[in-house]
Amino acid sequence: MKIYKSVILKEGKYIRLLRQGEWEFVQRSNCTGVVIILALTEDNKVIFAEQYRRPVRKNVIEFPAGLVNDHGLKHNESIMTAAKRELFEETGYRAQRIVKILQGPVSSGLTSDQVTMVRAFGLKKIGRGGGDETEGITIHEVPLKSASKWLNQIQKKGRLVDPKVYAGLYFLTNERNGQKGNG
Repeated sequence: MKIYKSVILKEGKYIRLLRQGEWEFVQRSNCTGVVIILALTEDNKVIFAEQYRRPVRKNVIEFPAGLVNDHGLKHNESIMTAAKRELFEETGYRAQRIVKILQGPVSSGLTSDQVTMVRAFGLKKIGRGGGDETEGITIHEVPLKSASKWLNQIQKKGRLVDPKVYAGLYFLTNERNGQKGNG
């Protein structure tokens, strides 16, 4: 395979559009990674985040998530530190422990983003959540055993569900059945 030099076609405040040969893709310019947090309360409720996403013009159900080093690339924030920060900002929960489950591409034909999925343990609600002043996040706490049914109902109401939610539910369900993630 021939290696092509990246050419910046357009650069915004947060992303850039690149070309390598005939291939065009997006790259973030405002962070060093993306983290998704799987959080389950002590009473076995899954924590979902809902927010309006402009590219799809709908509310989307996701796991709490965020960017690593989005407060300045020189900050040198770790993925685990970002996960704890984002979990608190979005949900109001603090985690005693964060464990890495997996890392991989989000949409390898469109973006260079790699996402790290982590599991938060020992949750304690100490804040309001809802995200920062730009986000407007609604938190849903749904019993794990009825999460699939709830997601189906929410889709019937016109909301979208991020497919990574189903991957996360797989890990949470298998954890409860005595299997552990590879973190």
